[in-house]
Amino acid sequence: MPPDATDSPCAPGAAVLPGVGVGSPPAGLTGARRVAVHRPAGHTPTSDVWAPAPVATVTAPPPPAAPVSPRTGRRAHARVKARAAGGQGRGFLARAAAVTAALTAVGAVLGLVRDQILAGYFGAGAETDAFLVAWTVPEFASTLLIEDAMALILVPAFSRALARRSGSLSGDPVRDLVRGTLPRLTLTVGVVAAVLIAAAPAVVSVLAPGLSDPGLAVDCTRLTATCVLTFALVGYCSAALRAHHVFLPPAAIYVAYNVGIIGTMVLLRDPWGVRSAAAGVAVGGVLMVLVQAPALLRELRARPVPSREPEVPATGSAGDGRLVVLGLIAPVVAFSLIRQSQTLIERFLAAPLPSGAISHLNYAQKIAQMPMILSLMLCTVSFPVVARALAAGDPEGARRRVERDLLLAAVVVLVGASVVIAAAPKIVELLFQRGEFDRSDTVATAAVMRVYALGLLGQTMVGALVRCYFSAARPLWYPAAAMAAGLAATAAAGVPGAAAWGAVGLAAANALGITLTAVLLLRGAHRQTVPVRSDRLGEGLLRLATAAAWATGAGWLCSVAIDPPLLSLGVAGLVVGGVFLTFIACAAKAPEIPPLPHRSLRRRRTAHARPHRAAPSAAEAAPVGEAAPVGGDVPLGHGHR
Repeated sequence: MPPDATDSPCAPGAAVLPGVGVGSPPAGLTGARRVAVHRPAGHTPTSDVWAPAPVATVTAPPPPAAPVSPRTGRRAHARVKARAAGGQGRGFLARAAAVTAALTAVGAVLGLVRDQILAGYFGAGAETDAFLVAWTVPEFASTLLIEDAMALILVPAFSRALARRSGSLSGDPVRDLVRGTLPRLTLTVGVVAAVLIAAAPAVVSVLAPGLSDPGLAVDCTRLTATCVLTFALVGYCSAALRAHHVFLPPAAIYVAYNVGIIGTMVLLRDPWGVRSAAAGVAVGGVLMVLVQAPALLRELRARPVPSREPEVPATGSAGDGRLVVLGLIAPVVAFSLIRQSQTLIERFLAAPLPSGAISHLNYAQKIAQMPMILSLMLCTVSFPVVARALAAGDPEGARRRVERDLLLAAVVVLVGASVVIAAAPKIVELLFQRGEFDRSDTVATAAVMRVYALGLLGQTMVGALVRCYFSAARPLWYPAAAMAAGLAATAAAGVPGAAAWGAVGLAAANALGITLTAVLLLRGAHRQTVPVRSDRLGEGLLRLATAAAWATGAGWLCSVAIDPPLLSLGVAGLVVGGVFLTFIACAAKAPEIPPLPHRSLRRRRTAHARPHRAAPSAAEAAPVGEAAPVGGDVPLGHGHR
């Protein structure tokens, strides 16, 4: 992280004792040493500062604290100043990742509870298929407005505004950006939501022709269409808060969402049937907005007081607004739409299949995607760090951060996918086999889940690599083109696959298409803003996949040998993790798995190393105001020093 002002030998606010001269060393100062004075970036030194050796400094009283708005309070003001000063240090990322992991896990557990209630109440028949067609709308809106497009557009925009905010004496670039984008966004998505509600019959006929109960699907679609407006507001708040390095409210949105769906289903199941689940989507969307809105308002009110004018010309907020609307939105939206169209193809091709095919695909995806969600957690936390590193002109630091995240994400998703493939029937039996969900549904869902898990590494790599392309403020169409190639492969393989193997064939087509997209994005990443070393990274991913294959085989043997579902799953998980780590430790040229660093480790290492080293570290040598490597991350193939 950038050094604090007190790291300087002659810090701001320090009074130098008599005997210190300026220019060449005075004749009476034998053994004098040059004193390094940190000056603002861009300032040309006119003289040298000399001090006798040894020399002591007396720290003057700190300057008075900047005035704080009574509404925000001193603590909020201090948090903003700390983040503006470079809060992306190792300890910060570790804490942010831990908070995000905890809340992501809670949201995932509640999502499983939601799906268990849905399966227990309504099974895997025509009624559930009708709701899942309507569920396409929130799935599509979530990808476009929360997870991909909104974050990829707005996190860099807010990062640039925050970089100018600390040096602007007139106006507030962050507030100007909000005023220039939020009203237009709200109006646009509000109109889209109204159109979807009115055109629900046409939407259902296009999404799932041949559905056994289209009227029920239309009713559910009209309820879920309201999430287009709420999800847009949720995505906007999430992007703004993450750019401010506030991760707790964005991580809690899916907890609120699933609580809303579960509560509404429990309360309205008898009078409304499966429509209660669709109403829960509308309620959950409102709760997601309410979780984040207060935190965003606090961040907009608590602005650090600048101490100097900006050193480089800054574009106005209107320019940022035009950039968001015209520059980045087209390629990002195109990528997100094409990516989510894989679900549309699955639902379209599965609609003519026997009742329950859409439900089996849905339940299989929900379980299999849990490792992917957890693996992308770290990328979500570090994306604002990458954007700020690029804004500060540090592509090397951004590259190290991205490569590190890709390795860690691959480890998590491959271990999870191995467990899913090895113990799929036991997982489905343990989670869903009750009520209207019978043994035949378990067998069908487990078969789909095993095939679908083959594409989890590709799903994770696409979600992580696309940040390399959209971290900078310039439009890039390559991700959309790569995603279109993968979608074409999914469609081409899905038609014969559905005819021959039903839902299993559709899952295989999905895995094929997303893996092709991941390969294309990885091959093209080295030419983009974040110059990821694709050849070396691909070699490491291949070795990790080999370890996962061995672990899957060992876990499958344990799952078959043990009958009780919970015990079987537990043993299979332990064996998969043990075999995977053993293979990585023993295999020749196995890729290093870098741990997520913590501030305490850094302090211990620094305390022991500082008295003995001759040269300062990059973070210590960087002047105040210059960007140091983000987090001090270790490149692939190099260990900690």
